[in-house]
Amino acid sequence: MRISKGFFPTVKEVPADAVIPSHQLMIRAGLMRQLGAGIFSFLPLGYAVMKKVMQIIREEMDAIGGQEFHLPALNPIEIWEETGRVKAFGDILFHIKNRALVLAPTHEEIITHIARNQIRSYKDLPQLWYQIQTKFRNEPRPKSGVLRGRQFTMKDSYSMDSSPEGLDVSYNLHAEAYKKIYSRCGLNFFIVGASSGAMGGSGSQEFMIESDAGEDTVALCDHCHYAANLEVATSKMPSAVRLNGEKALEEIHTPNIKTIDQLAKFLKIETNKCAKSLVYISGDTPVLIFMMGNDQLNEIKLQTVLGTDVRPAQPEELLALTGADAGSIGPIGLKAKFKIIADKRLEGANGMYSGANKNDYHIGNIDFNRDVKVEGNYDLRTVEDGESCPNCSSPLRIVKGIEIGHIFKLGTKYSVALGANFLDESGKEQPIIMGSYGIGVERIVACHIEQHHDANGIIWSKSIAPYDVHLICVNPDSESIVKTSEELYNSLQSKGLSVLFDDRTSVSAGFKFKDADLLGMPLQVVVGERNMKNQEVELKERATGKRWTVKVQSAVDAVVQFVKN
Repeated sequence: MRISKGFFPTVKEVPADAVIPSHQLMIRAGLMRQLGAGIFSFLPLGYAVMKKVMQIIREEMDAIGGQEFHLPALNPIEIWEETGRVKAFGDILFHIKNRALVLAPTHEEIITHIARNQIRSYKDLPQLWYQIQTKFRNEPRPKSGVLRGRQFTMKDSYSMDSSPEGLDVSYNLHAEAYKKIYSRCGLNFFIVGASSGAMGGSGSQEFMIESDAGEDTVALCDHCHYAANLEVATSKMPSAVRLNGEKALEEIHTPNIKTIDQLAKFLKIETNKCAKSLVYISGDTPVLIFMMGNDQLNEIKLQTVLGTDVRPAQPEELLALTGADAGSIGPIGLKAKFKIIADKRLEGANGMYSGANKNDYHIGNIDFNRDVKVEGNYDLRTVEDGESCPNCSSPLRIVKGIEIGHIFKLGTKYSVALGANFLDESGKEQPIIMGSYGIGVERIVACHIEQHHDANGIIWSKSIAPYDVHLICVNPDSESIVKTSEELYNSLQSKGLSVLFDDRTSVSAGFKFKDADLLGMPLQVVVGERNMKNQEVELKERATGKRWTVKVQSAVDAVVQFVKN
């Protein structure tokens, strides 16, 4: 493609509303333009990258037996109501006004609807179906360019099996395919255990890249490569040591003591001898949760344990339920009936201090075996930076990450809700066992830029670069330079390479060089008078900045060798 004939609207200035590098560079390099909040038009250069990413995805999905569908983005709302996800998605789900229709943010319901009407027997299973389709989510706070948008392109695939063992096979096939996809796209990624959220199911993993622009928080071990979303991450932390002997409960006057640090300082004890009390409401049930010292409660873990949505109790509720305000709540002398649970670190603990359910008082010598009817001890805490890895005991790092893909073991959640059944070998009807697997196409593009850029612009990997080569005619007023440039352009294309040819006559050589670095093709071929005196052209590798010259007659072979290796 000749730049003089194409549409490559590069800009020098960083857009005011673009904060992260990928957003800035996707605008500056002319990959996309914003139409509205969270809505972007992809221009030829940007769409060329997307097509390469989609082709890699198709190749790897086809390699594991995937069959490509194209499903409607416009869905009858009734099918979403059957699974309860109209409520689960809430305002994120786009509704068509005056029509009983929604714009699909994902396609579990539609795939299950097809399976319900077509799959009859275990002999029809397994199946692996996928699509690459536009999705819509009414994101309330679009930001970070395409990383949080309202319209986006997703590869979503769905496995259908007759047994849990079959689901494991399908799930592992996707995990391996995803590794190949991200590696081929030039991404340095990691895999984390994650919460299934609104998708449901028995397990899930996220594929992520480390980035300060990320909105997920992840615990990482650089030694053994343990990685987990903070929603499910664990660490090696010592449990409470049970003391010998029994001591009677002791009420202690603690005026104006509200925090764990204040209590520990006042009593001259370690913070891990304090049992922090928190009250949450689960449905209509008040839940009293105990954490050791300054450990922070992880609400997602709590929600998983309770199996329902939860919320912190309001101040007036605390007073009505316990007789005290926050900071003075504990297990002894509660006014109302509570479900009581505690973090695993407190299992069997004694000699503990907590609130007395009376303002300005605390209770000492609490024995969680003797004095508290704990219904269960669970991992409820949020992992902190520097804590020991649960696998190898090396220090964990808490980092920000960007999700680039997510795989779920759905089980029978959707097949049961929609009546998608099959007859097993004994002729008994069983629900289809499903998995769901998503990849954000634009996210791969943006994340590649996040990991591959410098002060001058984008640095594309060969696999997804919009063009293999950026050919620059430095002196368009020189007949011999133009002739050599044209011959190279035609010869490189005849070898099957895609070439971006800067043949412009209206801009300076410096402008061309800056554009070449901004656009970021893997290799630049520079045809200029300085080197042509020796019948040579200059090659520049964008990733390293390495420059070398080759004779004109061997330039095509040198370029082909670079691109193919």
